[in-house]
Amino acid sequence: MRKLPAVSGVYALCDLDQKPIYVGKSLRSKAEGIRPRVRRHLTSARSDVVANRQLDVWEIAYVWAWPTQTDSQLSTLEAYLFHKFDGKRRLINGTVPERVSKLGFAKPEQIELQIMTDEEITIRQNPSLRFPRQVLQFNQLLDWVLNTKDVPHLRRALDVHSERVRQFYRQFAKNNQP
Repeated sequence: MRKLPAVSGVYALCDLDQKPIYVGKSLRSKAEGIRPRVRRHLTSARSDVVANRQLDVWEIAYVWAWPTQTDSQLSTLEAYLFHKFDGKRRLINGTVPERVSKLGFAKPEQIELQIMTDEEITIRQNPSLRFPRQVLQFNQLLDWVLNTKDVPHLRRALDVHSERVRQFYRQFAKNNQP
């Protein structure tokens, strides 16, 4: 985690397949920066996206970060990256930023960090572990939506998790044929 800067920027939390599943931003002016914000997500400390069952940190194996020169670039860069990644595989972000056609500045250099060992990633990629874990995450989020808070961004996250359940079920079924 020390490789992540404690400055303003945008970050992507990526799953075991190196696919972004969440894009966020962090302001240094709020005494946060990328490193402390990502750490809070991964430790479930004061992270709404984890607390309301949207994000399962068990799946997070990689973090990508783009430090910015100014806080004014954050929202534009976050929107640009969100739509870039969401267009390939839907993200579980709480809110969907407005689409940005172009940045208007040079995209910052990307920092890539693997936060699990190769062995741990290989173990967790096993469909017999991953599929039931995704079903559990889906059920927890569904319970949250039904009993605590039913809002559009959580419905979107529920839909994304439904897609992930189907994806991991197909992998599970393929590997566990009689």
